[in-house]
Amino acid sequence: MSQAEGTGGGDPFKGLPGQPMMWILIASELLVFGAALIAFSGARIADPAGFMAAQNQLDRLTGLANVFVLITSGLFAALAVEAARRDAVAAVRRWLALAALFGLVFLAFKGLEYAREFDAGYGIESGTFFTLYYLITGFHALHVVLGIVILAIVAAWPSLMNVETGAAFWHMVDLVWILVFPIVYLVR
Repeated sequence: MSQAEGTGGGDPFKGLPGQPMMWILIASELLVFGAALIAFSGARIADPAGFMAAQNQLDRLTGLANVFVLITSGLFAALAVEAARRDAVAAVRRWLALAALFGLVFLAFKGLEYAREFDAGYGIESGTFFTLYYLITGFHALHVVLGIVILAIVAAWPSLMNVETGAAFWHMVDLVWILVFPIVYLVR
């Protein structure tokens, strides 16, 4: 065993699935979302009554449904990886299409939720809560769109490396929503 192997040196990305540059992107995105959620939590501490009143306007059931939608889509992405390991291209494409379809369902639910909030008079300028809410959830929705594009590209060239890379990004999108939902919708 070389000194690098014995001390944990060498490639820090060894063993991670997919393209190493995707993991750098994922880490940076998690830092951005983490900072946004910390800022949101700090603003809530500064105005607990205002945040609670605004939070009561959100549709928690739709937010929770979207948790299950994205977890299910993550399962489909994981099944695509398993199919890629078996070199089952048709199955890979089917699982990726289902993952992307559930991403579209997420966006449809989020769009309906935004429409209800806008109709009730709650826009991005309706106070600190809604400014941060729309920025965080809108930024996440953009990541869902990007994830769907990535899944489509991966489906066109479904090598194991590509499928693992696309699935890693998609799982980051899932993870972020699993963090956003309780912090924005539930925590008082």
